[in-house]
Amino acid sequence: MAEGSIHKICTCRDPDGKKLGPRCPQLRRAGGAWNSHHGKWGYQLELPRRIDGSRRSPLRRHTFDSRDDAAKDRSQAIALLALAGDDTALATEIADLLQQVKAGAPMPDRDTIAKRVNAGLPASVDMTVGTYLRQWLESRRNIEPSTKRHYGCHIRVHLIPHLGDIPLVKLRVEHISAMFTAITDRNAAIEIARHNEDPQIRATVRGIRTTSPATMQRIRATLRKALNDAMARTNNRLIDFNPAKHVELPSAKQPKPRVWTDKAVARWRETGEKPSPVMVWTPDQAGVFLDYAQDHDIALYPVFVGIMHRGMRRGEALGLRDTTVDLDGALVTVDLQRTTVGYEAVDKKVKSESGNCTFALDSFTAAAWRAYLARRARWQLVSGSKWPDTGWFFVQPNGDKWHPDTVSKRFDSLVRDAGLPPVRLHDLRHCAATYLKASGADLTDVKELLGHSTITITSNTYTSVIVELEVERDKAEAAAALVPRRLRPRAA
Repeated sequence: MAEGSIHKICTCRDPDGKKLGPRCPQLRRAGGAWNSHHGKWGYQLELPRRIDGSRRSPLRRHTFDSRDDAAKDRSQAIALLALAGDDTALATEIADLLQQVKAGAPMPDRDTIAKRVNAGLPASVDMTVGTYLRQWLESRRNIEPSTKRHYGCHIRVHLIPHLGDIPLVKLRVEHISAMFTAITDRNAAIEIARHNEDPQIRATVRGIRTTSPATMQRIRATLRKALNDAMARTNNRLIDFNPAKHVELPSAKQPKPRVWTDKAVARWRETGEKPSPVMVWTPDQAGVFLDYAQDHDIALYPVFVGIMHRGMRRGEALGLRDTTVDLDGALVTVDLQRTTVGYEAVDKKVKSESGNCTFALDSFTAAAWRAYLARRARWQLVSGSKWPDTGWFFVQPNGDKWHPDTVSKRFDSLVRDAGLPPVRLHDLRHCAATYLKASGADLTDVKELLGHSTITITSNTYTSVIVELEVERDKAEAAAALVPRRLRPRAA
């Protein structure tokens, strides 16, 4: 590759008006040394031919105060051209880029252009956040399908609409903060429309969900992970700073369970309002549900019994196999879960080591499951050779595995038809934990049963809800009765 030439020129003109350029006699002093007070240093560098094979004008830059400055700028241009190697198309792109640099402007950073080229982008185009996020999502291979789906949703719905056009290297904390401000403003607009007196305005937001603080935290986590990967050397270190790490968001506190007390039920029947997104039945209400399920959905009744009494997640209950249920020893091992990606049912390992556990069955659940196995044997006898040998413990009457969404929908229908205050299927897990703690178990027992990673999660979730149960009021009465009083409290 030609190294070009370095020289000094000025803008002086001869009597005919022509520029003297390097011929100006004032460029040198009387002794032949360069005159530091006249002219500018510059260089000329031959550039690769155009894509059609035609020659292009040399790169000429003459805005430097010293020869060293001109040499440094020329070296940067040569280093940029060297990125192309034997790739003539890339050499043409870089030559075009060099010719677009304005006089006096700095040369493009060689490492930045190299990152673009290595990422498969044109040399003259900055990679945008949107382009990078799409490529990053496509490159994710060894992650759970559900995780990739959540990443894709965050990227499609929030990150690209708000940040997609910003060059990746120019993404700043302020951009990300502005995105979350816009999401918060959108939430407020939805709530205002929902409570508008005009039914047409209310209709404009029907079915539209607000973005919760917890979801905002997950959106930021997706962006933070993507930008961390952009900083990795294995990804050519596209950026050197991750602004997502420095964005402050409101705390995404998990709602604490509340008990459906008589007063709460009365208010719900009057207004339809729930005291909390997470509700727990009283033991009496739980008994009404199990009785109703036993009478109206005997196929799923044993599943609900297991979740209610042993606090399993829906996926963990549906992921039990014959080899992991020991009714003789009254032991159950949870190591798989049957869940969904979109609507597709998938079977996978439990999400953490704390969730991979073995626990004891109570006699009531064991009896219900023994009755279920006898019923399942009759189903198999009726199906004959058509019965699929899945090895799964809980199956439909035809032997097929349950779809998790079907189980949840059947549960919701039973709750509604039984006239009970609403809880989610997952809330039966909260019921189990609450009853276990109220019966005298300590928080460590509850933590182990539920598979929580730390006892802090257990304590924060269940400590307050226990006091709403009748048994806790009985304890409070007994404690108060131990204090001797000379006079009885007067009525108000």
